[in-house]
Amino acid sequence: MNSYVAGLRGQSQITVEMVCLGNICRSPLAAAILANKGGDRFIVSSSGTSGWHDGEGAHILSERAWREAGYSYEHISRKFRTSFYGEADLILAMDLTNRANLLNAAPSNEARSKVMMLRSFDPELSHIDPTSREAELLQVPDPWGEEFESFIEVRSMLERAVDGLIATFG
Repeated sequence: MNSYVAGLRGQSQITVEMVCLGNICRSPLAAAILANKGGDRFIVSSSGTSGWHDGEGAHILSERAWREAGYSYEHISRKFRTSFYGEADLILAMDLTNRANLLNAAPSNEARSKVMMLRSFDPELSHIDPTSREAELLQVPDPWGEEFESFIEVRSMLERAVDGLIATFG
């Protein structure tokens, strides 16, 4: 656990921004899972680096994936804004490209310290350095354009990572 994350452990609430590309598949599904499992400890929202789907709801299969798991969540897509660096305690990227975009846009080293890969919290993957060759294993594949089974696989990955995130903050 890095020193930034260790410092957050004492906070009564942690604000989390889940980030993917379009903000209709992965990040809203991750937000739905954390919003339902995390209780009052986590304030969660999501956004996309592209803004392609601003104002739209979640992808129908993403929403189906969280509803079938028993999660209740409402989502409207929005583009990631620079102000989010100041509003969120953690900015959790779904893939390496979005992580790079977030790090490059960060206005300070403090802002960059908040950017992490969500799957870094998966206990089976927590040993992987996001700058190493193994970092591809930390990516959540984009299920856009795929069949429902891909959304279920993504949900399982996200659930393991969210469970690890919750455990990290006890």
